[in-house]
Amino acid sequence: MGLKHYFSKDEDKKAKFIFNFIAPLYGIIDRSISKEYKKVSKILDIEIPIRNKSILDIGTGTGSWLVALNEYDPSMAVGVDFSKKMLEHAKLNHPELEFKLVNGGNLKAFTDDSFDIVTASYVLHGMKYEKRMQLLTEMKRVSKKYVIVHDFNGRTSPIIHILEFFERSDYINFKKDFSNELESIFEQIKIIKLKSGNAIYIGTS
Repeated sequence: MGLKHYFSKDEDKKAKFIFNFIAPLYGIIDRSISKEYKKVSKILDIEIPIRNKSILDIGTGTGSWLVALNEYDPSMAVGVDFSKKMLEHAKLNHPELEFKLVNGGNLKAFTDDSFDIVTASYVLHGMKYEKRMQLLTEMKRVSKKYVIVHDFNGRTSPIIHILEFFERSDYINFKKDFSNELESIFEQIKIIKLKSGNAIYIGTS
C-alpha cells in the first residue's frame, strides 16, 4: 500500500497502511507494552477468571495482549488482525497461538456466541464513531457473555498525543463518549480505571 492511503477517506485503507508501516517497530514497542499487559491481565483475571474460557482478540497486532491473557490457561486463544505484517510478527514470535487475517469490523468468519470472551486492546479509540459501534456490535454477537476493551480513559502523555495525531485516531472523543456507547449496547457495563490512565471496559450480555 502506498503513502496515498495515509490520506485516504477510507478508514480501513488508512489504518492498514499505518499498521503495516509501523509493524517493523513493534519489536521495540512490544517489550514495553508487554509489562503493562501483564499487570492488566492479572487485574482482569481477578475480575473474570480466564481459566478454561475461550478468547478472541480483535486487532491483535503482534499478539502481546493475547500472550498476556494466555498465561491464565484459557481453553482457546485466537487473535485476528487485518495487517498481514503484524500477523507475520505474531506467528513468528508466538507459534503456540492461533492467528487469522480478519477485518475486525466484519467477523463473519465466526458464528454467534463463538467465544466466552471477545476482547480488544488499544483498538477502538482509533476508529470513528460509526466504525466503533459496528465493531462493538460484532464483538457482542460473537461473544457468549463478555466483551472486554482495554483502552484510554484518563489523562494521556504528550507522546501519546503525538502518536495519536499521526495515527489520525478518534481518541479524544473515545475517552469522552465510550462509556455511553457501551451502555447503548450492553445490558451491564463495568469500568475498572487503572493507574496508567487507561481502563478495562467490560460489557456483559
